[in-house]
Amino acid sequence: MRFISDFHFHSRFSRACSKDLTIQNLEKTASFKGVHLLGTGDFTHPEWFAEIKKMLTPAESGLYATSPKSKVRFVLTAEISSIYKQGNITRRVHTVFVMPSIESAGKFRQALEKKGANLSSDGRPIVGIPAKELARMALEIEPKTIVIPAHIWTPWFAMFGSMSGFDSVEECFEDVSPAIFAIEMGMSSDPAMNWRVANLDRMALLASSDAHSLHRIAREGNVFDLDKTDKLSYDWVYNVIKEKNPKKFLYTIKYYPQEGRYHYDGHDKCNFSCKPDETKKLKGICPKCGKSLTVGVLARVEELADRKEGYRPKNAIPTRHLVPLEETIANALGKGVGTKTVQSAYDLLVERAGGEYQAMLDLPYEELAKITEPIIVEGIKRNREGNLHIIPGFDGRYGKVEIFTPEERKKILTGGKEQKSLF
Repeated sequence: MRFISDFHFHSRFSRACSKDLTIQNLEKTASFKGVHLLGTGDFTHPEWFAEIKKMLTPAESGLYATSPKSKVRFVLTAEISSIYKQGNITRRVHTVFVMPSIESAGKFRQALEKKGANLSSDGRPIVGIPAKELARMALEIEPKTIVIPAHIWTPWFAMFGSMSGFDSVEECFEDVSPAIFAIEMGMSSDPAMNWRVANLDRMALLASSDAHSLHRIAREGNVFDLDKTDKLSYDWVYNVIKEKNPKKFLYTIKYYPQEGRYHYDGHDKCNFSCKPDETKKLKGICPKCGKSLTVGVLARVEELADRKEGYRPKNAIPTRHLVPLEETIANALGKGVGTKTVQSAYDLLVERAGGEYQAMLDLPYEELAKITEPIIVEGIKRNREGNLHIIPGFDGRYGKVEIFTPEERKKILTGGKEQKSLF
């Protein structure tokens, strides 16, 4: 059985997050999309933690559900932002913590409060505790905590970030490093980029949505294989991630890294971006305003890489690059993601296909053609084949991935025999 997980996103108690992010809505969204395991997100926040305790009941060992009938499972997760000085440099590192019980999450919350953390200020609290000390605290409370450095290449707030990060896992976590066995790639990188850094060979490369709204849940995720001999539990998930067995950890689902907000170097205010080699020629200075360029993920990977592009480690976990289905439909129809036309087409297709990823990955084209518009089928086909038009993101600006140019869309819609709409 294919088992899709998303460990990292936020509740409505985090800044700039949708008010629709409730436990009930998360369960409903995951069930509709065909996602099986969700992190709770934000268990450090007192109001959200109270909702977690009220709304979730124990299911399999270390996992929770909203009801005995639900097929969606939850695991306790939270992200913490650490801002501190180390080596005379101000560090800004985000870390995700995955824990096997409400009890262990509660003890971790208490330990944070004793350190003076203001947990009610934000679903993703900001603390002055070094990332290594946070990891140590969590692991002392629960040795099977999964400590995940979050979106590790983001320039401003990440372990390898160009503005405030470190050059290795060991530099960041020091003596706690042996207990760190997973990292989150973030939207602006993919496995191929991370494989170039030998320091990450022992790490499971995870993908998460970091969603701030319901429709973004599982836009990136991890796909496991749960067969008939497996007994689902927190320990099963923990071991699959730690062991990186490609027979159990099948692949990650990723955006194209160019779509991330920090793929290229650049300066958003000046609408200027460039590749790392051009940044070197410019000596890191924006040619339009004379200020420093924000160095993106691609350049930072190049800086830390000790392998050539194209290197692939033994037993590496592959990835599937996908434009999410809603965006695929929107691009195919030439409409906005939030429009009624796109939402109706999305809801109908997912319902008929039995899940979002069933439509995106599984159904043969001839089956898709029976349940949706021909141009949407063509969009899914191009998505699966990677036949896309991509403009990389930079300096906080998302990249653009187009499946059809306006000219291509018009040609498909007007060319050949007349196409009958299902809507």
